[in-house]
Amino acid sequence: MPAFRQVGEKQLPNPVLCMAWSPKRDLIALANTSGELLLHRLANFQRVWSLQPSEYTWKEITLAWRPDGKILAFSLGDTKQVVLCSVEKAEILHVFPVQSPVSCMHWMEVMEESSALSSFYNSEDKSKMFLPKLPTLPKRQMTQLILFSFFLLPMPDSLISSLLRLNVLVLGGGGAFVELYAYGMYKIATLGGVSGMCRSLSLSSDLKSLSIITEVRSADDKLDTGLLSSCLPEVTRMARKFTHISTLLQYVHLSLTCMCEAWEDILTQMDLRLTKFVQEKNTSTQVQDEFLELLLWGQSRWDYVGLKKLGQSIESSYSSIQKLVINHLQSGSEALLYHLSEVKGMSLWKQKFEPLGLDSAAIEGAITAVGSFSLKANELLQVIDKSMKNFKAFFRWLYVGKTSNPLKFNSIMTQKDISFVADFLSEHFSKNEELFDRKGKYFNVERVGQYLKDEEEDLVSPPNTKGNQWLKFLQESKHLKESPLLFPSYPQKSLHFVKRMMENVIEHCLQKPAEVIGKSVTVAAFFPLYTVLERYSLFIKGSKTKMHYVVFCMPESSPSKLYLLRRGTDPNRCMCVIADLTRHTFRCLDARFYDDEMLTVVLQGSGEQSSCHFLAQLPLASCLACETQFNWDSNLRYVFIVPLGMAFYLTAYALFESKTLSLFHTETNWRELESMKAQFVAVNGIRKVSCVLSSNLRHIRVFEMDVEDEDDEGADSQNASTDQDGLETTLTSQGHAEESVVAGGAGEESEESLQKTAESLESEEALELS
Repeated sequence: MPAFRQVGEKQLPNPVLCMAWSPKRDLIALANTSGELLLHRLANFQRVWSLQPSEYTWKEITLAWRPDGKILAFSLGDTKQVVLCSVEKAEILHVFPVQSPVSCMHWMEVMEESSALSSFYNSEDKSKMFLPKLPTLPKRQMTQLILFSFFLLPMPDSLISSLLRLNVLVLGGGGAFVELYAYGMYKIATLGGVSGMCRSLSLSSDLKSLSIITEVRSADDKLDTGLLSSCLPEVTRMARKFTHISTLLQYVHLSLTCMCEAWEDILTQMDLRLTKFVQEKNTSTQVQDEFLELLLWGQSRWDYVGLKKLGQSIESSYSSIQKLVINHLQSGSEALLYHLSEVKGMSLWKQKFEPLGLDSAAIEGAITAVGSFSLKANELLQVIDKSMKNFKAFFRWLYVGKTSNPLKFNSIMTQKDISFVADFLSEHFSKNEELFDRKGKYFNVERVGQYLKDEEEDLVSPPNTKGNQWLKFLQESKHLKESPLLFPSYPQKSLHFVKRMMENVIEHCLQKPAEVIGKSVTVAAFFPLYTVLERYSLFIKGSKTKMHYVVFCMPESSPSKLYLLRRGTDPNRCMCVIADLTRHTFRCLDARFYDDEMLTVVLQGSGEQSSCHFLAQLPLASCLACETQFNWDSNLRYVFIVPLGMAFYLTAYALFESKTLSLFHTETNWRELESMKAQFVAVNGIRKVSCVLSSNLRHIRVFEMDVEDEDDEGADSQNASTDQDGLETTLTSQGHAEESVVAGGAGEESEESLQKTAESLESEEALELS
C-alpha cells in the first residue's frame, strides 16, 4: 500500500483546540487557546493568515468549511454567535446569533439527483431579465458582501455550477438546540426533541436523515428528515429565493450605512458650528437677524475660503447621499419586491409549498413593508432635492455678502435665490423651544440627517403635506384608504425606523418555514451508547453508500477497542453490524474517517511500548466484507469492535448472542511517530493529507497519505529532524517575522501580503477548475 510521507512539522507557541482541513485545497484551519484563528498551507506548514483574538473566549470552538472551500464557519466561544470568514483574506463576512452556544457544526452539500432538481439547476434565473444589475458599493462595504457575491455579482460558469446545489450548515448545542441554515445564511429548520448537549452531528447528502450524538447518557439520536428529502426541489427553490432576500437586506443595510457615513462628518460639523455661533450671541433675537447683521457689517468669523470649502463639502455629501438612495436603496427595494412577489406566487401553489410553511398572508405583509420603505426612500429624495437647492442659495448668499458690496447684493442674487434663502432661514433657524428641549438646539439646520438617525422618536421636521391633493383624495376615499394595494407611508418616522420594521416583518416571514420543517423532523431511532469522551465521538456520511457511521472509544473500560456503528440514511433500511473480540496490544487515542472507505487512527502501544505512537489506516471494506442485514431489535446492542493491532482478525456477531458470522484477515498501512506523543489527528481524504497533534497540543506534523514513491523517505526524515532542531529559532523569530493580520484593518505591508495571498489562492483555484 502507499506510504505516509511527512511534509511538515512545527512547534506552535499556543495550544491548539480545533483543526479542520479545507475540502478543496491544501489548507488547514487551527483555533488555539489565545483566541487566534490560523490558516496554514500544507507546504512546510506555512501560515497564510491569522485572525487576531477578540473579546470572546474560546472554551467551546468548532470549525466547518463550506463544501467549495471558500468560506470557513466557526463558533465564537461561549457566545451565542456564529461567524463566517473569507478564506481569501482574514475578513469577517457575516455574524449571526443563535439560541445557544454552538458545540458542533457540519456543512454538507446535497448530492441527490432527480429530474425536478436537474430542471431547476438548468433553468435560467428570470430575475436577471427584469431587474437591473445592483451597483457596486464602496470598497469598505463591498468586502462585507463577499459572502453574498454568488447572488449579487457575476461569476464564472464553472463556479456557478458548483454552487447551484443546495448546501446546508447544521449547528448543534445545548438545550435541545439544532438548526439548519441553507447556504450558511437562511435558517430552514429549527429542530426540537433533541435532549442534552450535541457533541457531533451529520446530515446525509440525500437529506433523508440527521444523526446526532448527545452527551446525555451518551445517546445517539437519529432524526427522520423525510420532509426535506421528499420536498427537496421545493426546499432548494425556497432556500435560494430566501437567500436572495437575505442578501438584499444586507445590501440595503450597507447602503444605509454608507449614507450615514456621508452625512455624519460634514453635516454634523455644520450643525455644531452654527449651534456654537448662536450660543455665543444674544438669544433674545431671531437667528435671521443675526445672519443679516453678520452680512451687512462684514463681521463673519469665517473667511471666504472656509465658507467655500464648507459649502462644497456639504454639497458633495448631499450628492453622495442622493446617488446612494437612487442607485442602491431604490434598486435594492425593487429587487426585494420582485423576489417577495415570486415567493408569494410560490405560496399560492399550496400543493407544493404549503407543507413547507409558506404563508401567503405573512409574505403579503412583507411586501407591504418593503413598499413602505420604498416610499420613505422616495420621500428622502424629495427632501434632499429641496435641501440642496436651499443650501446652495444659502451659501451663495454668504459668498456674495462676504465678497461683494452690499449695495450690489440685489443685482447679483436673483429673486428666486432670495426666496430660497428666505425659506431656508425660516425653516431651519426659526426659534423653537420644543426643538430646543428635545435636541439642545435653537434650530435644526439639517433635515436630511433626521431620516438617517437610528432613533425611535418622530421626525423633528416632518414634510409638509398640506395641500397635497392625492393624500386628501385618499383620506376621503374609504375604499382606497383600506386597500392592500396602497402602501402606508409613515410620514412621522425616519428611514431607519421603517427599515427596522421591514427587517422584522421579513424575518418573521422567513422564520415560519423553519418552524414548520423543524416540527416535521421526528426521531427515527435511538441508540444508547457507552459513556465516552467527546473527542472520540464522530460521524461521517457515505455519499455513495448513503450510510451513517459512528466511531467511538471507551478508554476507561475498553482502551484497546474501537467501536463502529452503521445505519442507512433511509430510516426504513435495515442495519448491519460487525464485532470482534481478539486480544489487542494497542490503545486508540483518536480516529477520523479518511473517506468512505478508510478510517485513520492514532494508536499508542501498551506495556513496555507505551511510549510508541502510530498513525494507521484501517480499510472499512475489510470490516464490512461479512455484513448481513437483519431487523433491529431494541433489546440487543449492535456495534463494530475493531482490534487495534497491525494485523486485524475480525469476527462478526451481535453482542449478548454467541452466534459467530464470519472471520477474515486484513493488513493495514501504518507509520510510527517517532519523538512525538501523538494524541489527535485531522484528515482530508480528497486532498490525501493528515495532520497529527501531540498531547501537549503544540507539536504538529503534516503527512501526505498516498505516496507511491518511497525513495525520498529517508531524506524526508532527515529534513524533518533538521527542521525539529530549528524549531526554537523559528519560534523566536516568529513573533517578529509573522505579524498577525487583524480583520478589517492592516498597514500597507499587511495589505500587500494579503493581496499576494488572495492572488495565490485564486491561481490555485483556477488550476483546480481547469
